[in-house]
Amino acid sequence: MRICLSLIFILGLTIGALGQDPIVSAIVKEANENSQLEKLAHELFDGIGPRLVGTPQMQKAHDWAVSKYSGWSITARNEKWGEWKGWERGVSHIDMIYPRVKTLEATQLAWCPSTNGKGIVGELVILPDLADSIAFQQWLPAVKGKFVMVSMPQPTGRPDYNWKEFGTPESFEKMKADRTAQTDAWAKRIEKTGKTNRTLPAALEKAGALGIVTSNWSRGFGVNKIFQARTVKIPTIDVALEDYGTLYRLNESGVKPKISVRTDSKDLGIVPAFNTIAEIKGTEKPDEYVMLSAHFDSWDGGTGATDNGTGTIMMMEALRILKQVYPNPKRTILVGHWGSEEQGLNGSRAFVEDHPEIVNNLQALFNQDNGTGRIREIQGQGFLNAYEVIQRYLTKVPENIRTGIETRFPGTPSGGGSDNASFIAMGAPGFSLSATSWSYGDYTWHTNRDTYDKVVFDDVRSNVILAAILVYQACEDPVRVSRDKSILPIDSKTGERIKWPEQRKATRKGPVN
Repeated sequence: MRICLSLIFILGLTIGALGQDPIVSAIVKEANENSQLEKLAHELFDGIGPRLVGTPQMQKAHDWAVSKYSGWSITARNEKWGEWKGWERGVSHIDMIYPRVKTLEATQLAWCPSTNGKGIVGELVILPDLADSIAFQQWLPAVKGKFVMVSMPQPTGRPDYNWKEFGTPESFEKMKADRTAQTDAWAKRIEKTGKTNRTLPAALEKAGALGIVTSNWSRGFGVNKIFQARTVKIPTIDVALEDYGTLYRLNESGVKPKISVRTDSKDLGIVPAFNTIAEIKGTEKPDEYVMLSAHFDSWDGGTGATDNGTGTIMMMEALRILKQVYPNPKRTILVGHWGSEEQGLNGSRAFVEDHPEIVNNLQALFNQDNGTGRIREIQGQGFLNAYEVIQRYLTKVPENIRTGIETRFPGTPSGGGSDNASFIAMGAPGFSLSATSWSYGDYTWHTNRDTYDKVVFDDVRSNVILAAILVYQACEDPVRVSRDKSILPIDSKTGERIKWPEQRKATRKGPVN
């Protein structure tokens, strides 16, 4: 069930009880009058940039975070959790050179191999619609010396909201039906090769293709999702929808466009991978813990601003403020800046494996990982008594921040696919602070547009205040948060009760290909 938090007051809580706690007042004052968010964002997003696991930029980010904490008189460390494929992005320069010259909006994918300082030139060929895997094997020799286009062309480059606002209802519905049909047909085209989107590039590479050309549109203007290469020796590039469509249509009409691809990345071998952990030691119960949590790594098409740079600077700023206004907490406060969340929660999974003493004595963890918006939902993650705890903590939160937040209990234990799931799987109360969208899925999540200018700092400031107060309340709580599990709800699709997650071992070593 959903319960709007503004209704809490109907249950007998008085407005007069709010705002009187001097620590809460100090948190609000410091957050609003001396915010460091813009400075932190500029240094991390603009200065260091994307934080792909295994890259020098990721290591720079870890060292930067430790340095910032040290400047605030907060103890912090980089803690090795495993190893990964070391890689450094270089110049990506992709041009159409026939039938005319045009520099394309395109980039190499993560962990993509280098072209060794030179441009590779070749014709493009579209993955054909073949009868079956036997026909695919017979066709494969045709890719030798060519770039292979393996993504479907989009029927429109306009977001749905654009069609809804300006198009007729009939044309909007027709476009959606066409797109669905084409998407289904392309999926069938891949399936008939006997390969998947993961295994097809390797087969084309083995057959002598010059490179793989993809286009992963996010359904937002000028936005592509940037993932990882599935090739070892040849480049894989992602081309923006507009340019990909041009190349596809030229090819389809009988013109054989040629492109030149240069990717200057560096393979750095296997490198150590880290989490950054910051700590304010507790005074009365130092062996009990309250945690702030956000993954530090990102994909590298943009600069990882909202995934998850905003969660990162939110937690850093919250701890900075707590150090100033609440320097002697009753319980120990930790912040976990996790590595390799994007590859399967690896940093946080390794942490819970390596630190059972923390997991077993965790009062509460608050995780944020979905964009720049104000927190709109906190759910119980399947813990039976979470309702009483979250409600009580939220009574201290200023009304202008609390209003609009909803709670859902008992909630589901999945953790929403982020790092709190690693703790939930071990029976520890890890709560997700879920934010408003700001078109996160279409415009910033894993895209080349996830940059500083997409951050809504007023919303992040609000989230800092919320997180700091929640941590303060969890530290002061005289009672340990119950770990009793609720009877979980029934899955509407399967008719079975949703299961509690099981802890999966962290993948502690690359390479990824």
